[in-house]
Amino acid sequence: MATHDSTAMAAPGYGKQSAPEQLPRSARDFAHLPAREAYLASLIDHLPDGAAMDVKTLAALQPHYGQMACRTALNRLSTAGHLRRVRERIDSKDCRWVFHTYFSRTPRSDAWWTRLLMTGEASTPSAPDPPDERTRNRTPLPSAAYAALAGLGLADPRLALSAADCAALEPLAAEWFTRGTTPALFTAALTGGLPPDVHSPAAFTRRRLLDKLPPERHPQPPQAARVIECTACRTPCRTQALLGGLCRTCRDGTPITPSPRRHLPPAAVHAHAARVRDTLRSHNNPAHIR
Repeated sequence: MATHDSTAMAAPGYGKQSAPEQLPRSARDFAHLPAREAYLASLIDHLPDGAAMDVKTLAALQPHYGQMACRTALNRLSTAGHLRRVRERIDSKDCRWVFHTYFSRTPRSDAWWTRLLMTGEASTPSAPDPPDERTRNRTPLPSAAYAALAGLGLADPRLALSAADCAALEPLAAEWFTRGTTPALFTAALTGGLPPDVHSPAAFTRRRLLDKLPPERHPQPPQAARVIECTACRTPCRTQALLGGLCRTCRDGTPITPSPRRHLPPAAVHAHAARVRDTLRSHNNPAHIR
């Protein structure tokens, strides 16, 4: 088992994050891995959450493997189902992102990782328990639309509606609530400026429900709160493009990000700059994430 004397904590927003629902530790946890990957996996497994686990830190924590060996081992641990790298948005206004490496001593499938990282659920949700006899026989509560219609008569007796009137008008009132109306706004809109006499409360209410219907809302689609990265090149990818945590380019054996000490040809520099621009756009528009 790998040991270390000190633990380097990652910079704010970076570091290890333990995956849920792991089996208890045992001497056979990483027996299915080659010696190097098993050694480094054991080291990572004993790091606390929030600890740095980049290749430089892992190389410094043990005397046997350098940075390139640690980089290769992390990629192989990813394909074996033990880790995934993600970026998560923590501030919707300033678009602040943090980066985590999720680690599981229990190897997981691509489908398990996708379910955890995109929905927050590690296990397949179970079917709900069948209702007991008391729940089965309980009278259902009225909808918000029905309750709002029934309350009009309390706000103004001129709009007192019968139960049959409320049931008939409920679909029209429900459309108001679908469009974002609150019960208070609904009552104010229906009872404001009433004539001295309302001879047919149901007909009058129907007319107002149609004439004063609020505009339909067109909310902006929410931005992605979590993006999965390729373990090797750190490029944001859609989950369908990752197998074993690696993008197609890295699976083919030609990582996008070369060693920083190697001089790059101009074409490679331009390609890398284009990828950086795409990554920055993806923070504000998830449709650009591949």
